[in-house]
Amino acid sequence: MLELVPLAEGVGTEVRGIDVTGDISDRDFARIHQAWMDTAVLLFRDQKLTPEQHIAFTRRFGEVFAYTRSQFNDVEHPEILLLSNLTRDGKPIGSAYSGRVWHTDGHYLTNPPVGSMLYAIEVPPVGGDTWYANMYAAYEALPERVKERIEDLRVVISRVQSRPYNYPDRPAPTEQERAEWVDVSHPIVRRHEVSGRKALYAGGNVPWRIEGLPVHESAPLVTFIQEFAVQPRFTYRHQWRPGDIVLWDNRGAMHRATYYNDVAHRRLLHRTTIATDRPIPA
Repeated sequence: MLELVPLAEGVGTEVRGIDVTGDISDRDFARIHQAWMDTAVLLFRDQKLTPEQHIAFTRRFGEVFAYTRSQFNDVEHPEILLLSNLTRDGKPIGSAYSGRVWHTDGHYLTNPPVGSMLYAIEVPPVGGDTWYANMYAAYEALPERVKERIEDLRVVISRVQSRPYNYPDRPAPTEQERAEWVDVSHPIVRRHEVSGRKALYAGGNVPWRIEGLPVHESAPLVTFIQEFAVQPRFTYRHQWRPGDIVLWDNRGAMHRATYYNDVAHRRLLHRTTIATDRPIPA
């Protein structure tokens, strides 16, 4: 029997009593989907998926597509991105280090993906957790004067600007990267296309530029929003177990990974990405 249990206060829902490879009725799926809309993060434990089943389950929520790091896509199933420290023929099969700062997947795209689904196959005994933050709850808790201040503002997401903040060990962007990494702007207050709810969309640790504001006003405002949004009351730390599936809504949640010992411990997770929503049967 389907059971929906809160993960943390205001952040996430654990979906129990469901085998995601089986037949899920439209009625049950509508309840699952509504929990996703309401709490931004879903957890399904003790699942066993083939790549085909993973892709098929993702498609119930929307269009599946691959948009980044194609060198780490599964060879037979390019819709799946491998997050792993394992190697094959001396080469890494996946991305061993990913997203260790707060971020929203694809926020540097004009049309970011609406969701991401991560399936754990092998996980280290310690570390490698994922934090999630509820951007709906963060927005709703803002002081009214701040809500009014940011209501119509837009934030400029720059991959070039983010490089030294997110990857200080890497070289500066090349001229080709600078040409390809075009800045994009998004509303700081993003209204969800399906639910209509408002959420903050200025995540990360980079003091992004706000359109129309000088840097001395823009940087502290963005920094305040970013720090406000990841207070403990808005966050949930997920400790992975093999067989876990976590689905998050990029329009209402940020996330970040934590460190693990990639020399001593194996890690393998499969990620799919949802480009657009699929209509849910009434």
